[in-house]
Amino acid sequence: MRVLGIETSCDETGLALYDSDQGLLADALYSQIEVHQEYGGVVPELASRDHVRKALPLLQEILDQAGCEPADIDAVAYTAGPGLVGALMVGATLARSLAWGWHVPVLGVHHMEGHLLAPMLEEDKPGYPFVALLVSGGHTQLVRVDGIGRYTQLGESLDDAAGEAFDKAAKMLGQPYPGGPHIARLAESGEEGRFEFPRPMVNRPGLDFSFSGLKTYTLNTVNEHGGRDGADDQTRCDIAHAFQHAVVETLVIKCRRALQQEGLSTLVIAGGVSANRQLRLRLKEALAAMDARVFYPGLRYCTDNGAMIAYAGAQRLLQGERDTSATRVRPRWPMEELSPPGPEG
Repeated sequence: MRVLGIETSCDETGLALYDSDQGLLADALYSQIEVHQEYGGVVPELASRDHVRKALPLLQEILDQAGCEPADIDAVAYTAGPGLVGALMVGATLARSLAWGWHVPVLGVHHMEGHLLAPMLEEDKPGYPFVALLVSGGHTQLVRVDGIGRYTQLGESLDDAAGEAFDKAAKMLGQPYPGGPHIARLAESGEEGRFEFPRPMVNRPGLDFSFSGLKTYTLNTVNEHGGRDGADDQTRCDIAHAFQHAVVETLVIKCRRALQQEGLSTLVIAGGVSANRQLRLRLKEALAAMDARVFYPGLRYCTDNGAMIAYAGAQRLLQGERDTSATRVRPRWPMEELSPPGPEG
């Protein structure tokens, strides 16, 4: 089955073609970062308009990449949620219109299921069951995965997601949006041990996260050293280093705890924050010590992309899942509501 995947949940327009026999045939991505940078975050209306502007040119681009015609496409998958409602509607409307015009089935896909399954696009794939850390600007979740659609949530952020905390910390240090890469860059020049930030919720039972207190601690530290405009360059780097180290250590501790709790030795990490080099290094070290392995998607597929939606959609479409005639997107959509693939899924 050859599936067109369309991702428009936030500020990236991603389209891809996935073939269930041949693998990924083509993918293209347009990032709206420059559009939203001057506002310090995503502006929903601007995001929706940009999806409208870029989706069809990207469709032609991937058809050209793959050497395909519309007649070669067997089904269409799109992100139905969670995400920004206007952005989701752009992708849903396009997907359903194409499917209607091409006389092929269409299916709405859960955005986080796409991230969770993104490592399956790599040659070295994890086997079930495993624990997944989904960590991005909007989500920080630990999930036990026993198969597609067989998910048990183990823990989640009670306030800010890790990626959101990176964005806010970067803003405190006078860095542009998105904050993750800028914090990582500053942290490389940071002095080890000058600042020691708390590791939130690691000294209590459970697998939930909270980053709001760490955010406040960071703001207080910045203000104590001259504020956003008064801190010297080395101090900014030292604060970034301490902040990143605290987030990374918190995530590593909770991942180890989740594996031990579930009696598993395989971890999958996906979402934009999974591209963080220090997080990858520390997880590799920590899991090696407990004879466990960690799997990631390729760096290109850590952030939102059409390939993960095409893949996740293909797995369900192959089992007979189809959308009904009504177009429905879900800005909020708990993963626990998903079921294994099949006609009744």
